[in-house]
Amino acid sequence: MKKNFFDRFADRSACFAGSPEAFIGASVLVIIWAATGPFFKFSEVWQMVINTGTTIVTFLMVFLIQKAQNKDSKAIQIKLNELIKAHEKANNRIVDIEDLTEDELDELHKLYEKFGKLPKRKEDDPA
Repeated sequence: MKKNFFDRFADRSACFAGSPEAFIGASVLVIIWAATGPFFKFSEVWQMVINTGTTIVTFLMVFLIQKAQNKDSKAIQIKLNELIKAHEKANNRIVDIEDLTEDELDELHKLYEKFGKLPKRKEDDPA
C-alpha cells in the first residue's frame, strides 16, 4: 500500500515528537529563550515569542497525535476482530461494537460483568 504525503508526514512527525532528540531540542530552545531574557529586558515581545511558538506547535501536534491515535485504534480493532473470528466459541456479534453509543456500551459492559461473576462451566476450564 502506498501512503500519501500526509500519512508519511504524520507518521514521521509523531515518531519524532516522541523521541529523546525532540525533547532535547525543545529543552535547548527553552534554555536559549530563557538565557536571552536579560538581553531583551524580559520584554513582552520576548515573552510572546515563546507563547506564540508553543501555542502553534501545540495546536498542530493535536492533529498529528489524533491522526496517529486513529490509526493505532483502527489497527487494534482489526487485530481484536481477527482474534474474535479465529476463536470458535467467541461471540461474533461484538466485532463491530465500537459503532455503538456510549449508553449501549455501558449496558454491554454490565452484561459482561454479570457473565464474569457466573461460576465457570466444566468445558470452559482449560485444566
